[in-house]
Amino acid sequence: MPAPVTPLFPWRHEDQDRFERLLQEHVQDRLFPCVGAKAALAKGTLSVLACNRIDSGWDDLRIHDGLLRFAAAYREEPALYRSYAVVFNGPTELGEGEFERALWARVQSLSDKDVWRGQEYDARVSPDPDDVHFSLSFGGEAFFVVGLHPNASRPARRFAKPTLVFNLHDQFERLRADGLYESMREKILVRDEALAGSRNPMLSRHGETSEARQYSGRIVEDGWSCPFHYQGQND
Repeated sequence: MPAPVTPLFPWRHEDQDRFERLLQEHVQDRLFPCVGAKAALAKGTLSVLACNRIDSGWDDLRIHDGLLRFAAAYREEPALYRSYAVVFNGPTELGEGEFERALWARVQSLSDKDVWRGQEYDARVSPDPDDVHFSLSFGGEAFFVVGLHPNASRPARRFAKPTLVFNLHDQFERLRADGLYESMREKILVRDEALAGSRNPMLSRHGETSEARQYSGRIVEDGWSCPFHYQGQND
């Protein structure tokens, strides 16, 4: 698994190799339901960046620099099954609500840096988290985020370290165009049901409900309000 290219911050975290192995073993587990992540691992396109705390902005510039390079590399060679996983050293005791707050704090900070560095929002999606076409955007490419942490109620979202996996929105559109999206989605749902005993009630297709409700993995209440606010110009 390659580490993301971060030329502004070329140093390696002391746990880089360990976190790569940890995530590789997790994805390789036969019970792990996400076949897309398994495909990315098999192709060597699951990038892992080891960082410090998810409740701190210490690594945010480094994470954002990697996201810009990741987006640019995808535009140059738009192959399927690429993911950018940020694995944090801790805290590992966060409950679901605490993890959700930390996730959105990192997302907000990364988005603010995208604006600061003059990046355009991907015009194919909306920056409004209440919009059914919402996705995040970094380096001009839309991303869907999957949060993992030790205390997730859904087994599929349970992992030893707090982790944010950034998946390219364009890949989902390519799968739809190739007629592969629905079959892959059904495989994931079936595997998730076998693991948890029920299907994840938060999962929905893009354009049905805002994907923001799915990011943390917590089953959010009907009146839940996403704390994300895009700070750039919305055309």
